[in-house]
Formats: sequence, C-alpha cells, structure tokens
Amino acid sequence: MAFVTPPPLASGDRVAVVAPSSGGARSAPHVLSLALDRLRDRFDLDPVVHPTARQGDDFLAAHPRGRAAAVHEAFRDPEIRAVFATIGGDDQLRVLRYLDPAVLREHPTRFFGMSDNTNLNLYLWREGVVSYNGGQLLNQVGTPGRFPAFSERYLRRALFEESLGDLDSAPRWTDDTVEWADPDYAETTPEYEPAPDWTWAGGDERVEGRVWGGCLAIVDWHLASDRYLPALERLDGQVLAIETAEDLPSAAEVRWSLMCMGERGLLERFDAVLVGRPQTRNRFERPSRETRERFRRDQREAVLSQLARYNPEAPVVFDLDFGHTNPTVPLPVGGRVDVDPNEGTIRFT
Repeated sequence: MAFVTPPPLASGDRVAVVAPSSGGARSAPHVLSLALDRLRDRFDLDPVVHPTARQGDDFLAAHPRGRAAAVHEAFRDPEIRAVFATIGGDDQLRVLRYLDPAVLREHPTRFFGMSDNTNLNLYLWREGVVSYNGGQLLNQVGTPGRFPAFSERYLRRALFEESLGDLDSAPRWTDDTVEWADPDYAETTPEYEPAPDWTWAGGDERVEGRVWGGCLAIVDWHLASDRYLPALERLDGQVLAIETAEDLPSAAEVRWSLMCMGERGLLERFDAVLVGRPQTRNRFERPSRETRERFRRDQREAVLSQLARYNPEAPVVFDLDFGHTNPTVPLPVGGRVDVDPNEGTIRFT
C-alpha cells in the first residue's frame, strides 16, 4: 500500500480538537485553554473544539461510537487541516471498530496524539496515512511553565513542513509533574535536568524505513487483540519505535513484551529500533535520582537482551525525545526515517 503524508498546514488554518480517548480536558479546562492559546499565539492556527473535547470520562467511555464519529467529522471537514487529541487514556482500542477506513484514506489529515492515541496512529499506519505520535494538547502543547523551544521547533516542522528533517537531542528534559489542580499551573516550571546523549547499540549498517509503533502498552494491545495489525510482511525492513508510559512498567514487563514480539516472528522484521526516553516518576511515585537512573538502565538492558536474541543486526538508539517526557518530537508514524549508526544521525525524509 502506498503511504500518503497529509498536506502541510499554512498560517491561519483551522485545526480540530477532539477527545478520542478520555475526558481529561473537562477536568482541566485551564490546561486546555493554555494549549489552545499556544496554538493561536505561537503557531497562528485557528483551533475548533469539538463537543467531545469538553465531555467527561464517563460520557466518553459510554460512547466509543461517538468518539469515532468525531474523528470522522474532523477528517471529512475540508476546512480542517490537522486534528489534535486532547489527552490519552486507557480504552481507545474500543473506538477502532467504529472507524471507517475509507473516510481516513480519502480525507488524509495530520493527526497529533500519543499514549492511548497510539491506537489511532497504528490504525492510520495500516491504512497508509502518516500521523504524528506527539503534539498532544494537555500534556505536551499545554505543558506548564515556558513552552520548550525544542518542542516548538519540531511541532512547527510537523505542522508546516513535508518532513521533520534531522533529529537532534534536547538539551534538557523532564518527567516531573505539575498537578493540574495547581492554581499556578501555567506559571509553574517543572524540574528539568541535563539530557544524556543518545545511546547506540546493535548493528552498524545504515537503515531506511517507515516508522511503526509508539507507546509499548498500546503495541501490546494490538498484538493481543490481533484485529488491527497490518499484514506482517508490510513491516519487513521498517523501523520500530517504542516508549513506555507513566504507569512505569518494570524492566521485566518490557522484556516480556519484546520476547513475545520475538516469539511471534515480529521483532526480527524491523531493520532498526528507536526507543524514547522512559518516564521514571509520576504523581504517585517520586523515586530518588539513583533509583530513576537505575530504572532507565534496567529498561535499556531489557530491550537489548531481546534484540540480541531475536534481531542482533538491527541498530537501536535509546533516549530519544518522544513519548511521555518533555520536551518532545511528534514522531511521524508511517514517515520515512534514515538511521545511520556510523554517523550517529537520525533523519526523517
């Protein structure tokens, strides 16, 4: 199947805001407002908020068909040039049965969402439509404090250019959380720390392929449900991208996930692997810096152990800026990427 990258936007374009996952925006309207203001003021876009984006968790959980209808409406509207998800959740898999693939193929529109919205990223990949794992409103565009210049640079490319071009490493990163209930949320800067260099491992051959993946938990759901996967031969020679969510899965859980992919004959199909920097704390767990460093190291070793077993020739890069930490790159799922271990470069083409 030929892939299509939806056309880039222009200044002043209208963009839709939908809630295909959960209703966090209803709980935090001030965070949604912050994100909408940034779309208007920094990117000169005209956001149109769909009614689903102001519904709560109970309503959205009871109406997966309605969430799918909101996606259809946004994609069909010729005046809408991009679609932003408000936030993730834990049940978007239930929405996919109500999607009409013909609508998404015939009206390709740039979609931005991550975490639970990886469901839509993978569904669009199957239909040959490039989408963006990132640029989500509440936790990325609406991140508290100063909007990171790194996030703005790559979101701007994802919106207005044909490709992201060369990927750089962010100078600083954070997985610190500021509570939405904090009355000074918009002015409160989370704790940032120096970002480590990328870690390269595995093979040393230059690779070019299309990105497939996203949040590892959602990849697991698609493998378990086995309803929305592409024909597996379409993954031959592609590039796997994975990152872990705020539930902080253990290294053993990550290892088991990749082991199952290996036993299924899936892990060996990819020619390279990109791994997002893992989140190491959340609102309930605040481990020490030493524990957080060990968490990242253990996860890296878990990934390497399974690649050594099932796909030792694939180059793998760790600590990339996509996923649940900030700042972030909206990773083009379905987009072409060039991974060169000898030059130490990653370029989207």
